Amino acid sequence: MENVRRIERVDVRQAASLGVRERRVKLKWIAAILTVMMAGAAGAQNINAAGATFPYPIYNRWFTEYAQAHPGVHINYQSIGSGGGLQQTSEGTVDFGASDMPVPDDKIAAAKVKFTNIPTVLGAVVPVYNIPGVSQTLNFSGDVIADIYLGKIKMWNDPRIAKDNPGVNLPAKGILPVYRSDGSGTTFIFTDYLSKVSPEWAGKVGKNTSVQWPAGIGQKGNEGVAGMVRQTPGAIGYVELIYAMQNKIAYGTVKSKDGKFLKATPEGATAAAASAAKAMTTDFRVSITNAPGADAYPISSFTYLLIPVHFADPAKGKAMKDFLGWMLAHGESEATSMDYAPLPKPVADKVALAVNKIQ
Repeated sequence: MENVRRIERVDVRQAASLGVRERRVKLKWIAAILTVMMAGAAGAQNINAAGATFPYPIYNRWFTEYAQAHPGVHINYQSIGSGGGLQQTSEGTVDFGASDMPVPDDKIAAAKVKFTNIPTVLGAVVPVYNIPGVSQTLNFSGDVIADIYLGKIKMWNDPRIAKDNPGVNLPAKGILPVYRSDGSGTTFIFTDYLSKVSPEWAGKVGKNTSVQWPAGIGQKGNEGVAGMVRQTPGAIGYVELIYAMQNKIAYGTVKSKDGKFLKATPEGATAAAASAAKAMTTDFRVSITNAPGADAYPISSFTYLLIPVHFADPAKGKAMKDFLGWMLAHGESEATSMDYAPLPKPVADKVALAVNKIQ
């Protein structure tokens, strides 16, 4: 505004020395510039959001690119975990949130702000580990992972780990399980999977964004778990695939429902979603962990934006509709390069219909 005032003062003084006609033309020109500048300032949108760390790398990229293509729209996203994102969305503290857990009916009904779950991409959760002297990629059966986090398997050379990894010289070293201490959609995905492959886990611990962990140590965010595992010999943890890749941490294959040890890939997440995508209606809340299929990576999931059904500020509602349309048209094509999987086309088509209903 100071620049606007400076232009106005200078040009008005200049206009005073001109003839009446020239002065009128000059002042109209100044008024036009000021009108455009003020309209641009009034149209600027600062949209605040918070939630899942699982998709943060791609969301950060999308929000940055969208702002560059649409000056005046700034989406400020805080990576605080799915639990925090759900709470702040429900209370109206933020304009929208993000969660890796498909939010259940009771939590939606209890929310002050009604919202819908909009899937954005697919991702994979991987078991990461730090075992000095072991360079091979380790294989993990689901029941073995469950018993590590139940505190029943305590050593890396345990016979059950050795059985899945013939020929690997596993050390007689203690295992430190690392888990998320914050409300986490990554935890929901991980514990949803463990609940399907281990009846004991399902009965004693169950699935949620936060659970009572029988063993181990907690860290905040995918970043915290990745950092703890990287710096702690003997540790094991679970993080979204891109965090393992970015931090250069060893991660293992996981035994699929079809009995194959599979390494996480975007294609494996897409294969896990294949059956769900065919049956999906306008309700996008589905679980695809431990899905059938020869190539279906077993710890896969959609991740969601929590978008209010009705925006109190119509301008923000329009900006969000525009962003979601841009995401479907342009952002999805960037998913694979960041180790996420884009939405299957049948799902993307249904999402486009849901976006049109946002007010």
